[in-house]
Amino acid sequence: MLAFHALVALIVPSFIWLGFWQLDRWEDKSAEVARQEANMAADPVPVGRLTAPGEDVSADEQWRRVTATGHYDAEHELLVRNRDGSRGVGLHVLTPLVTADGTALLVNRGWIEQPPTATSRPDVPPPPEGRVTATGRLRFSETEESTGIRVRDGLPEGQIMIVDVDRIAANLPYPVYGGYAELTEQRPEGTDPPEQVPAPEANTGMNLSYAVQWWVFTGIAVGGWIFLMRREIADARDDEEPPQPNTEAGAEPASAAPDGNGAEDTDHEAARSDARL
Repeated sequence: MLAFHALVALIVPSFIWLGFWQLDRWEDKSAEVARQEANMAADPVPVGRLTAPGEDVSADEQWRRVTATGHYDAEHELLVRNRDGSRGVGLHVLTPLVTADGTALLVNRGWIEQPPTATSRPDVPPPPEGRVTATGRLRFSETEESTGIRVRDGLPEGQIMIVDVDRIAANLPYPVYGGYAELTEQRPEGTDPPEQVPAPEANTGMNLSYAVQWWVFTGIAVGGWIFLMRREIADARDDEEPPQPNTEAGAEPASAAPDGNGAEDTDHEAARSDARL
């Protein structure tokens, strides 16, 4: 039993700690979702107020809506592979929007379907010509670690795996703002534009339920330990009690044992016999 007590002493604090760890993760995700919703609900601001060339987007500014005015550079447009849309896996269309001061904002214009083969050129709707004002959600530059997507070589020309802004900017003839924007609105809209990337869903995950589960396991462990301890104490008490005499086997029947009433009956019989004589 000593090993069992040691196991319970180890398990119970561990389960309690795991519950609080999951609760902390839930609180972090809840705070992130709240910031995300607040940023998307805020009024759009010029992109230059939140980011600059060579800088990444801060965590507090991601999902803020930004605006930029300029012209699209379709010549340097890129297609981002393996992106989900309403009709399955397809491509995102990433087009630089060059502003009046010569700085470009990478704009994710939306989702298009996958071409029939991996090497064929998909049919990409062209961006609007001339002066365009675009509004979109500001996003981090992507990395292999943040996306879980492995960058590989040998892709068709003009296609990439992740939106690595610094790497893309190195191949462009103008400076590029840090981060990129997921298009939500543009004027003019253009003809048959790509399918817009939907806003992220508010999801705090399952961490709160996991925390409750760990604490339920804690209660089960403590309850099981108490039950076994009570049973062990009861068994110990039974072992300490003296054995009770067994009257069911080998005991003389009570009627056969001599007692006072039997002797009195014998005396009466003797007296009656003497009287008859």
